[in-house]
Amino acid sequence: MYREAISEGGLAVVTGAASGVGLVAAIRFAEAGLGVVLADLPGDQLDEAVERVREAARSGAIVEAVETDVSDTKQVEALADKAFELGPVAILMNNAGISRPTGAWDRMENWTQMMDINFFGVLRGVQAFTQRMIDAGRPAVIINTGSKQGITTPPGNPGYNVTKAAVKVLSEQLTHELREKAAPISVHLFVPGFTYTGMIAAFIPEKPDAAWTSEQTVDYFIERMSAGDFYVLCPDNDVDSVRDRRRAQWAIGDIIENRPPLSRWHADYKEAFAEFEKDGKP
Repeated sequence: MYREAISEGGLAVVTGAASGVGLVAAIRFAEAGLGVVLADLPGDQLDEAVERVREAARSGAIVEAVETDVSDTKQVEALADKAFELGPVAILMNNAGISRPTGAWDRMENWTQMMDINFFGVLRGVQAFTQRMIDAGRPAVIINTGSKQGITTPPGNPGYNVTKAAVKVLSEQLTHELREKAAPISVHLFVPGFTYTGMIAAFIPEKPDAAWTSEQTVDYFIERMSAGDFYVLCPDNDVDSVRDRRRAQWAIGDIIENRPPLSRWHADYKEAFAEFEKDGKP
């Protein structure tokens, strides 16, 4: 539905648009001829992002910043009101997210904050925009930013994994419900690989060789979204699409084979997983 939505024109609304993949996506949508509404927390970063998108946009196109905290339902509803005042919404990209350290039995405040932004922020966007997009009766796209950590759920930050797993499930349910309604709206789960963004740069000053740039990641996603893919697991310079599929297959195999959870990281299964990842055979 992406090509049809672009052809019809209108607006792209992107949360978390002040930096990283959100900003690059906003630029790409502007280059494709859409107006763009950039939603993020107020500050110089958002102001600078608007200027960059305006430079990419066609003459006369709408490019607006709407200061939005996606953890606040009223602010997300106000974002939707403003967007639909400006014009029809062709693309909604629920992208805003954060990462905070967590353990399974500690740091409840970090759990709550991540759930409120990473998951409920997406859900708020879906609930504020979707019905009005259905009512418009025009081709449109909803993009939700997930994570491979929501699919293979590696150890290390259970809170983040849970939020992104929830985004995956919500996106699957949303696409089913829209399909049952025969609404001309496609849903896509955007799953970046190792991408060098501002969040990573805060810890690693120089881009690692393994990481893709935000531009590489967004361009790959748009290519696969244009082809109609729902699940778009983006590769990087270390993990290609074949390895991504094998890792996802092994993860679901824990259930099918009744292995211990997270067996990929279990000492008893280390050699079996290494062999499986190498040749794809169980």
